[in-house]
Amino acid sequence: MRAVTGLWRWRHNPLRRGTDLVEAWVALVAVLALCLAVPAAGYAAGSAARQSLQRAAHAQQAGRVATTAHVLRSAPTPPSAAASSDQAAEQRFRRAVVARWTAPDGTSRTGTVTTSRGSSSPGDSFALWTDRAGRPVTAPLAQDTARAHAVLVGLTVAVLAGVAVELVRRLVMRHLQMRRYARLDRAWASVGPDWGRTGAGS
Repeated sequence: MRAVTGLWRWRHNPLRRGTDLVEAWVALVAVLALCLAVPAAGYAAGSAARQSLQRAAHAQQAGRVATTAHVLRSAPTPPSAAASSDQAAEQRFRRAVVARWTAPDGTSRTGTVTTSRGSSSPGDSFALWTDRAGRPVTAPLAQDTARAHAVLVGLTVAVLAGVAVELVRRLVMRHLQMRRYARLDRAWASVGPDWGRTGAGS
């Protein structure tokens, strides 16, 4: 609204400078971009991300099978270098165990997998995802997770687009201000030496 009123005020004002009109137009374009282009960019990015993630979720769900694994014993911890902070945090909540599960073809498989500490004692059972060959894999991407990630992508793109619009506006305003200062310096350089002298017209 301020941009609109500023543009209207400078339309036929005799004190209007060229930079004043440009500044008003830039402000108006920035307002329109923030109200229209920025939300549109966020929506487009979020929609594209949602479609891509949903395709990935469908592909993962089609290629992965849920089964039940039974803990046989704890897996030995191999000697290794000091664990990273992420690995240490994961070890506090999950444990490697030797478990048995049934592959999609009906055969019994045994191997080392990770499970929560609450279901890591011998005889415990837990949900396990495998591929079509019976190898343990991570759980497929859930639809709710895909939607949440798409919303996050849309919001991020909208925020970045808004920042870009504001940055461009500030750069243009700074350029206009520097032009005003340069014009004022030239005017003062031509008038300043005669300022206040008798007969100089000042």
